Amino acid sequence: MTTPMGYDSGARQPSAASLAAAGFSTNRGAGQMAAPSAGQPVIDLPAEPRPINQLPERAGLTTAQNPWPVSVLSQKFYGAVERWPSAWVTGQITQINTRRSGSAYITLRDDFEDIAMEVNGFGQFAAAASQFVQGDRVVIHGKPNLWMKRTSLSLRGDTIFRVGAGGSLKAMIDELRKRLKGEGLFDADHKLPLPQFPRCIGLICAPQARAEGDVITNVNLRWPAVSFKVVHVHVQGEQCPSEVTKAIGQLDADPQVDVIIVARGGGSFEDLIGFSDERVVRAAYACATPLVSAIGHEDDWTLLDLVADLRASTPTDAAKRVVPDVNEQMQLIEGSIERMRLRVRSRVDNEIRLVEGYANRPSLTQPLTMLDPHQRFVDDALRRLDIGLRRIVDDAQLTIERTHASLTALSPQSTLDRGYAVVQSADGHVIDDAAHVAVGDELTVTLRHGSVTAQATSSLPD
Repeated sequence: MTTPMGYDSGARQPSAASLAAAGFSTNRGAGQMAAPSAGQPVIDLPAEPRPINQLPERAGLTTAQNPWPVSVLSQKFYGAVERWPSAWVTGQITQINTRRSGSAYITLRDDFEDIAMEVNGFGQFAAAASQFVQGDRVVIHGKPNLWMKRTSLSLRGDTIFRVGAGGSLKAMIDELRKRLKGEGLFDADHKLPLPQFPRCIGLICAPQARAEGDVITNVNLRWPAVSFKVVHVHVQGEQCPSEVTKAIGQLDADPQVDVIIVARGGGSFEDLIGFSDERVVRAAYACATPLVSAIGHEDDWTLLDLVADLRASTPTDAAKRVVPDVNEQMQLIEGSIERMRLRVRSRVDNEIRLVEGYANRPSLTQPLTMLDPHQRFVDDALRRLDIGLRRIVDDAQLTIERTHASLTALSPQSTLDRGYAVVQSADGHVIDDAAHVAVGDELTVTLRHGSVTAQATSSLPD
């Protein structure tokens, strides 16, 4: 292979002839080629910009030692583009951004070829473009424009019209969406909840894609315990639908996979068309494992987003929504433990207050107080008993005294005390009739004080 400087890029060193043909000199003076380094020539150029009058006027006059700066070539391009006339162009909108007020940026794709161009416009054009969406077929009038800072060519639009009812791709997808919706593939009651703590995540993405790194990195930051099973597929082009369908079935059949993420970075409308394929949609609907769609950016959409159990705006958003945050979970656990401690402490404190309340009751601090009512009852009963018994004794004593007085009054002693005497025979019988006494009988005469033994000398009956 021969380089633009005229020498072979293989292992052979450039010859003097090839260098001379390319405009090099073998001398080592200023402004000429220095000694080759590692097989490559080195050119010495001034460190300061040269005046325009010292530069070649035409491209054919430039050499390796006297080249045009990028700015000059860009200016040449700009001048040439400025002479191009305005034109009408038709195509399909694959990307549109009108979020910035007063400006519109559109990617316009050819209706039949895989060729696209950038269209931008401001003011009235931006206001009119804001009414269009991805997939619309349009006719735009504008003038070719070159942005010198990056030497990028675009069409500066000033007029935009709609073609028909919409773009062919969008119309096809809308028709498919309506048909699948009528079959119930997008019904909310068919969507599965995501596992709260997945152990293994199945990831479908392109090989060495940024989406893969975004998902794995963010998942590991949030929940390091999770593992991955990654299936690499084409994420655009003809192979995309079949490979994505096969990958969904493969991961769904794996019992270790708890949730599946289909991830892809942003892209144009036609780049994402594979994820609106009917085979992909039906495979996602039949998937028994929860499936997350993370296709493109927030403004992008596919039919896979509608059938998936969860639609994430970006692969990073999918990672955040599939697994919990370990720090948040630790805070929840610590909060729960603290609440349990408070509940237990409160329960123990209540029981302590209850026990202290029982312990401080007079019945426990002064247990004899429980006997006070009974003691008062006994004391009162004893008092009443004492009063009753005294009353009974007093009454009995009064009766005894009255009886004693009666007995005293009626006793023989009282008679004796009045000077009378009791005469008894020898056998102790009281003699109350003189007829019962014979002369010579021995008699006992009882007096008030003492008794006298006498012998009857006479008897005088009545």
